Amino acid sequence: MTSSTVARPLSALGETTLRKVRRRLMPLIVLLYFVAYLDRNNVGFAKLGMQGDIGLTEAAYGLGAGIFFLGYAVLEIPSNGGMYKFGARKWIARILITWGIFATAMFLVNGEATFYIIRFLLGAAEAGFFPAVLFYLTLWFPAAQRVTVLGIFILAQPISNALGAPVSGLLLGMEGVAGLHGWQWLYIFEGIPAIILGIITPFVMTDRPSHAKWLAPEEREWLTTTMDQELAQKQKTGNHDFLAGLKDPRTIAYSALYFGLVCGIYGLGLWLPTIVKALGKFNTTEVGFIVFIPYAIAAVFVYFWSKRSDRTGNRVWHASMAMVLAAVGLLGAGFLLPVNAVLAMVFLTISAMGIYAAIAPFLAMPSAALTGAAAAAGLAMVNSLGNLGGFVAPYIVGILKDATGNSQTGLVFLAACLAITALATYLYARKRPEGVSAPGATLPVAETH
Repeated sequence: MTSSTVARPLSALGETTLRKVRRRLMPLIVLLYFVAYLDRNNVGFAKLGMQGDIGLTEAAYGLGAGIFFLGYAVLEIPSNGGMYKFGARKWIARILITWGIFATAMFLVNGEATFYIIRFLLGAAEAGFFPAVLFYLTLWFPAAQRVTVLGIFILAQPISNALGAPVSGLLLGMEGVAGLHGWQWLYIFEGIPAIILGIITPFVMTDRPSHAKWLAPEEREWLTTTMDQELAQKQKTGNHDFLAGLKDPRTIAYSALYFGLVCGIYGLGLWLPTIVKALGKFNTTEVGFIVFIPYAIAAVFVYFWSKRSDRTGNRVWHASMAMVLAAVGLLGAGFLLPVNAVLAMVFLTISAMGIYAAIAPFLAMPSAALTGAAAAAGLAMVNSLGNLGGFVAPYIVGILKDATGNSQTGLVFLAACLAITALATYLYARKRPEGVSAPGATLPVAETH
């Protein structure tokens, strides 16, 4: 969808159809991402008990937490190629089952080597899930309505952290039950749901609108025609095969920009429990309930910001300004940590709001620029290279924490990453059609009744 496209508001049939699609697809998709985010980030809570039990330094934890993203990056593009060949429904189920196995296997960690190996394998198993879902959404929702849907999907991140925090804190309290540490129970209880969902998913998901027997015939015809016409419109702009998506300069540019955003996402997420514990003499259960606060507030803000992005159609402004907000929050928290714990938490909450609000409008831009197999490849590459920030940021924050004995320098580093990325995103995307689209509209289609 571009700013030059002749557009019109959705018809009553279109509104009804998309509402039905949202109600059918989004609860499962949000649940799947909720579990994915829980399994990749619960290591931040497990660290509170695991670090002393297996003898991890701060830098070793940062390396192990981040090495997940090396496995993720290595297999991301091949995985998305498999998804495009076999279909999202079967491929997402396969991903869920394999990552559930390795997420549960984290309870077997007994030293640095096993910590690194299983985290790497967990990342490799989960590779392709996020871009597979992004691509799946491009098959069901027109571009002008997609940021709101992406925002609902992204809500799973802060909600997972918000709800997962107190649950993880309580599970750590199972120390000694059946001879296992609390962090081992955490991995077991939070890893098994992915396996169960992997078995259920093929029976619930539908690959394409044309296969949706749960839509009325006129609704199915409207959605199929709308998405086919949008696809045809984008295919006029160039080559959209799988390799073209990997070589497209826009794919490379958005990968680099996403790297900076991901540094903020995981730099904060994987270290926040440690930062909160350092603010006072809290036990692990209390840490869980305190960490709940910034993520719960962020979840509300993400929905508002995504709706606003769709209403105005300005993706680049919403992505860039959210990153600026996140940078201000991290910078303020960095300076206030040793001075005022309450104000530091306020600024950490502001940073969480900005970080998660930036994701949906940002990812709408590469998904609008590419289509077909090129979209599958391009989104995989953006996510793959971008998620290397999830390796770099936690490792650097760990090194800085070992070197200085505090968290302030790490937060300042993350703030700098986000500020630079915000400026670069604005300068690169502000004049590109995928950055600004006609608000509240979709491609003109012939009405079918």
